[in-house]
Amino acid sequence: MAKPLVIVESPAKARTIARFLGSDFLVESSVGHVRDLPRTAADVPAAYKGEAWARLGVDVEAGFKPLYVVAPEKKQVVTRLRQLLKQADELYLATDEDREGESIAWHLLEVLSPPARVPVKRMVFHEITPSAIRSAVEQTRDLDRRLVDAQEARRILDRLYGYEVSPVLWKKVLPKLSAGRVQSVATRILVERERARMRFKPATYSGVEGTFAPEGRGSAEEGQRFGATLVALDGTRLATGRDFGETGELAGGAQVVVLDHDAAVALAGRLQDAAFSVRSVDEKPYRRSPYPPFLTSTLQQEAGRKLRFTSQRTMSVAQRLYENGYITYMRTDSTALSDAAVAAARAQATQLYGPQYVPDQPRRYERKVKNAQEAHEAIRPAGETFRTPDQVAAELASDELALYELIWKRTVASQMADARGKSVQVRLGATSSQGEDAEFSASGKVIEFPGFLRAYVEGSDDPDARLEDREVRLPALTVGDPLDALALEATDHTTQAPPRFTEASLVKALEELGVGRPSTYASIIATIQDRGYVWKKGAALVPSFTAFAVVQLLEHHFPDLVDYAFTARMEDDLDGIATGQEEAQPWLSRFYFGNGRDGLKAMVDERLDAIDAKAVNSIPIGTDADGREIVVRVGRYGPYLSRGEETAAIPDDLAPDELTVERAEELLAKPSSDRVLGTDPESGLPVIARAGRYGPYVQLGEGDAAAKQKPRTSSLLSGMTLDTVTLDDALKLLSLPRVVGVDPADRQEVTVQSGRYGPYVKKGSESRSLEDDDQLFTLTLDEALRVLAQPRRGRGQMAAAGPLRQLGTDPASGAPVELREGRFGPYVTDGTTNASLRAGDSPEEITLERAAELLQDRRERGPAKPRRGRAKKATKATKASKATKAAKSTKTAKATKARRAQPKVTGTEA
Repeated sequence: MAKPLVIVESPAKARTIARFLGSDFLVESSVGHVRDLPRTAADVPAAYKGEAWARLGVDVEAGFKPLYVVAPEKKQVVTRLRQLLKQADELYLATDEDREGESIAWHLLEVLSPPARVPVKRMVFHEITPSAIRSAVEQTRDLDRRLVDAQEARRILDRLYGYEVSPVLWKKVLPKLSAGRVQSVATRILVERERARMRFKPATYSGVEGTFAPEGRGSAEEGQRFGATLVALDGTRLATGRDFGETGELAGGAQVVVLDHDAAVALAGRLQDAAFSVRSVDEKPYRRSPYPPFLTSTLQQEAGRKLRFTSQRTMSVAQRLYENGYITYMRTDSTALSDAAVAAARAQATQLYGPQYVPDQPRRYERKVKNAQEAHEAIRPAGETFRTPDQVAAELASDELALYELIWKRTVASQMADARGKSVQVRLGATSSQGEDAEFSASGKVIEFPGFLRAYVEGSDDPDARLEDREVRLPALTVGDPLDALALEATDHTTQAPPRFTEASLVKALEELGVGRPSTYASIIATIQDRGYVWKKGAALVPSFTAFAVVQLLEHHFPDLVDYAFTARMEDDLDGIATGQEEAQPWLSRFYFGNGRDGLKAMVDERLDAIDAKAVNSIPIGTDADGREIVVRVGRYGPYLSRGEETAAIPDDLAPDELTVERAEELLAKPSSDRVLGTDPESGLPVIARAGRYGPYVQLGEGDAAAKQKPRTSSLLSGMTLDTVTLDDALKLLSLPRVVGVDPADRQEVTVQSGRYGPYVKKGSESRSLEDDDQLFTLTLDEALRVLAQPRRGRGQMAAAGPLRQLGTDPASGAPVELREGRFGPYVTDGTTNASLRAGDSPEEITLERAAELLQDRRERGPAKPRRGRAKKATKATKASKATKAAKSTKTAKATKARRAQPKVTGTEA
């Protein structure tokens, strides 16, 4: 019997919806997009390979017509969907109701080409609950071609940008780099902040802090004491951190008093016996309204602050919650709640906290979003009644429960009453023994009714952890009240460089600038880390020197492409295409070919030769005492320091703002990477210690370039350094590989050698790892033969080493997390997933939170791709297997045919 076919993007969503629709429907997943622009030249169909535009996958001369291909891994999916469609009497395209989802639905329609007898319906919903799915089946709509056009224009724009600009980076900076419409701008934001930190010069200033109490009550009544800070001296305001510029100097025109440490100590002494009194009391009512419900960007920010989730982890967990019916759609720019959701939140707040915590009228959160995408509901718990975290705890993994609880709290709190109280500003002062007028300030706040703060405090689950929500009680004071100064002491302050961006603050900056879509921020942040533009130092995002070089090139030669306003205008234009105010083809033409100004193609063609690779790859650090310039250069093998002819490597974990002139001079002053250790007594050639691309090594002579004869080399062993290696050490290393002897059984030579993965013994094609480097010089023939007789282990699998440290329990998998030393360096593991430590991660300082973040990131990236060589072997094996089966099938068919051709033999004849 024919049934309606419902197609969604993900298997998890398909399973959930299938439960709700029952056996009357077929529900299948497309597993995301079924077709896209070609990813590699191999994906381009043979008919188009000769076309000049095939490299782009877009025919720019034919109205920017894209070339779409079904990815090899999606061909089985498409075949399966076509088979199901043959059995269907209706087709429901139930992908997400955003541009991406609309685009997936359109591609499915194009690829499947349903026959005229099968009606096609667009089915949309914002939550996966039984009532929402039933309603979506009953209230379908047509495919929105405007949304499809907007998404297609975005995809083509990003392809043109990446495929035209990335080759410029390959030629002028480093191979395999990439440029992108949003990723390049995000990288620029981080580089500009690091530049500000590099320019920053700290300033120091001092002040006076006091502890006071109403006269005669300070020692007897603890609650009467309060703190106050010196804010003015002789009527002139005391300097604070905001009065100093990034160079450490006072900002121009600032009329302030700057105290140093000695002056502050002396002033505190002169005020010790002064008569303090209250000069003013300013009391105001205090009122705070709740935060709006989550949208995509604020969810990423709060999950980063409270749960220490990366943006990618947040979106991955939210996706699972949505697909399994726990929350509404998690890609949204809207803070609005449906009437049913408002009623559910108000009812739950009343039940949990009492009717006094719910205002008389429902709260409505409407916002005009810059570059707003399609309007959805805010992110909230799914359903017309909300399940509490306790009710779903048994069904969710730990990270899912944590994120659900965050969303639940925020949604319920959004419908609760304001927090109310009063704030008090008190000014008090005295005259010092030298006649100076000193004025102090104290602030207090009393929350008389906590309102929504009972349920939710932004930025921390602990209300005391957020200054603006912390109560500070002052004693009852009136003007003229005498005060006792219980303690006065000098305090020293140093201005701080602008903080680096975290994932949460970068998401906020991108949203404020209108750059990109919040739904893409997680993938953008992951991409700039994977490309080597950014690495993490704790939670902070640190740009690499490669990022500096890329941004310098784009700023100097393609300024529009990394201009914040220009990039935001592109988002506005794409929104215009989605609403019908703009047409995709003319807009793409203006971007690529230009309209009274250079388009992308002309910019790349005309400016490529003008780009000075040395200039864009040079980052000035400063000049030394002799006036010699010190710069960082980004070379083929990574960044390095340069001062004239001197060069020095830069440690991988050194942040750009930490590379001061002093630090650079220290690195340049280290012993030269080329150090002559002495002369080889046998050959008379010099023995040289050097630093190479793959680490330090020793070398015998310089070789003969004319004869193309390379010098003999050997890598240093573990524990050896260029500073400490001796001539004897070098000669022993250069003696490798060492012949241990000949196996009497088969007369094959046995040697010991030092390889990429450590020391090993070898005979013919057989090899076994050794336990330590000393065996390279001490192993005997008998010992070598015993090692070779042992069963072969996987590469690098010596006796399994124990963990370096136990870190705790992974919140996602619930398994113990260990820090281990591996073949490629330290890594963390929960027994199932392994994740290498990244640049800036110290094995000594790695925390459970950072380990959990690395493990989750590794899980989300999926299994490692197979090596190309292995894939080829597998392909050959598969082909051989198919050929064998085909031969057997042919042979069987021939035998069957021969048997049938023979006359039948009856029992009597037999």
